[in-house]
Amino acid sequence: FDTVNHKILLLVLTDLGITGTAWKWFESYLEDRHYQEATQLHFKARLLQLATGWSSSMAIRPLQLVQNAAANLIFNLPKFTHVTPLLRSLHWLPVFARIRFKTLMLAYKAKNGPAPPCLMAMVKSRALRASSTARLEPPFLRTHGRHACRLFSVLTPRWWNELPLSIRTAESLTVFKCRLKTHLFVMHLSISTGPLFGQCLSS
Repeated sequence: FDTVNHKILLLVLTDLGITGTAWKWFESYLEDRHYQEATQLHFKARLLQLATGWSSSMAIRPLQLVQNAAANLIFNLPKFTHVTPLLRSLHWLPVFARIRFKTLMLAYKAKNGPAPPCLMAMVKSRALRASSTARLEPPFLRTHGRHACRLFSVLTPRWWNELPLSIRTAESLTVFKCRLKTHLFVMHLSISTGPLFGQCLSS
């Protein structure tokens, strides 16, 4: 959903046979959407038209509803079926956990390479000297506010430092990805025992 054009999405929905009230719901949700862009240093926001993708503030709950509906559809179950067991069976992380997963994958690449220089500048340069803990140092912010807490450079160290040491010190990206997804499943889907615990889950 990050780059999908809203007009193209509506056309595709029509081609798939989604019409009437359901189509109108998508149209009303997508039309006249804006987002605020904040600079890294000064947090001066400006309002911009959102023609593709989704802003973080508008996306999570509706996308979670879409994911829930998709899980119910796959198993041919009623709309209000409890979805946690379904997501667990499908190895699907909830939307918020998936966002955290993607962010932490970028953090690992930024810290250990390879990653774009802009990401490495925000993450790797702030690695603490105590390398045995593999922690990241949060940035110093002159300005605080609701925009500041959403910055990649702010969220990433916080989420990274909350990870167990065995994940932060993973010897390769493949091992990190495997341990991270299992950890997030334990956190968000209440997997504490059974055959999945301690094993790597597929993407």
